[in-house]
Amino acid sequence: MPSVNAHLAMTHLVPLAKEVDDDKVTPGVLGFIVFAVMALAVWGLMKSMNKHMRKVDFKEPAESSDSAESPSGEAKTAGAEATKG
Repeated sequence: MPSVNAHLAMTHLVPLAKEVDDDKVTPGVLGFIVFAVMALAVWGLMKSMNKHMRKVDFKEPAESSDSAESPSGEAKTAGAEATKG
């Protein structure tokens, strides 16, 4: 015997099903399959990217005390060129 909630849900869903217009275009099974394939492709690409990103070494080389005083090496070379010319 179906429960009262199931019966109540069916009484609300049946009229909604009858309101579906036959002229409307819906994605259907083909749309679901295309979406599922795209989701699997994105998942595979993310997994591959994660594997490649783990191989990357992000450690920067230690900076000398000279470069710590000036924030960019361009300022040093620009000043040196200005004194030459």
